Amino acid sequence: MENDPDYYIQGVCSGDRKVLAKTITLIESSLAAHQALMSSVIDRLLPFTGKAIRLGVTGVPGVGKSTFIESLGMHLVGEDLRVAILAVDPSSARSGGSILGDKTRMEKLSVHENAFIRPSPSGGTLGGVSRKTREAMLVCEAAGFDVIIVETVGVGQSELTVASMVDFFLVLILAGAGDELQGIKRGILELADAIVITKADGDNIEKAHQAKNAYENAMHLLSSSTPLWTPPVLTCSALEMTGVDEIWETVKKYRKQLSASGALEQKRQGQARQWMQHLLEEGLKDWFYQMPEVKTMLSRMKWAVEKGEISPTAAVKKLLSVLEQDGKKKSG
Repeated sequence: MENDPDYYIQGVCSGDRKVLAKTITLIESSLAAHQALMSSVIDRLLPFTGKAIRLGVTGVPGVGKSTFIESLGMHLVGEDLRVAILAVDPSSARSGGSILGDKTRMEKLSVHENAFIRPSPSGGTLGGVSRKTREAMLVCEAAGFDVIIVETVGVGQSELTVASMVDFFLVLILAGAGDELQGIKRGILELADAIVITKADGDNIEKAHQAKNAYENAMHLLSSSTPLWTPPVLTCSALEMTGVDEIWETVKKYRKQLSASGALEQKRQGQARQWMQHLLEEGLKDWFYQMPEVKTMLSRMKWAVEKGEISPTAAVKKLLSVLEQDGKKKSG
C-alpha cells in the first residue's frame, strides 16, 4: 500500500497528518525507488497546490526567529488559519542545525492542531536541502495549509535560496547591536519585502525606533526586489505580541496588491522556471560524473593539473570530449 501513489495522494489531500509526515519522509529519502515514487506523487498533487501564502523568514543568530515565528504562528491559528513551518538548513550536516531546538522552543505552536512544524534534513548541499523543502512546501499546500513559513537557519546563500521559493521574504533585524547596518549584507536587504526590528520592548524600545529610522534611510538607497512594492520597516515584540498583527496585515496587503496586478503569478512562474533550470543543470552534472569514462579519467586529470603537466582548460576539454565520444557511439 505504501508503494502506491494513491495512498499518499489521498492521505495528503484528506489532511491525514500521519500520511503527510510519511510523504515528506519519502521526499527526504535518497533512494531511487522513493524518488521515483515521490516524483509521481508531486506531479499528481500539483493541481491542489498554489493557494497558500508562502512566507520566508531570515535573521542573524540571536534575533529571535523562533520566538517570532511562534508568535506569528499563534496569531495565524487564532485567525483559524492552518500553518506549516519548514526550514532550510545547509549547515546541519556539520553542526546539527538549530531547527530541532526551535521546534521544542515553539511549545504552544508545536502542539496546536492547526500547526505543523517540520525540520529540514541536510542533504549535504544547499541544493539538496532546498529541493526537499520546495517539494515539502507543495505537499503542505496540497494538505490544505493556508500559510507556509520557510525559515532559513543557515547563513549566506540560504537566504537567496529561500527568497527564490516564497512570495514574501521577511528579514528580522536585532536593534542595539552596535552599528545598525553593520554585518547585514546589502544583497539580503535587496531581497527583503519587509524588514522587522525585533525585541522592541522594555529598555530596547528607543533602540528599536533608532534602528527603524536607520533602515528606512538605507532602504531608500536600494532597489526593491518587487517594482510594485516599497518594503516597509516595522517593529515588533514577539514576547508582548505587539506589532505581529501589523506584520501579517503587511503580508496580506502585499499579496492583494501583487495578485491584482498579476505580478504574484509572474513571480511564481519565474521561480518555477528557474527551479527547473537548476534541476536540469544539477541532473546533467550528476549524470556526467557517474559516467564510467569520466570516473576513470577525472583523477588522472586532477593529478596532471596539480603537477602542471596539463592546463585546467585542456583537462576540462578532454573530460568533456567523453560526451562527444559517447554520442558518436550511440548514433553509430
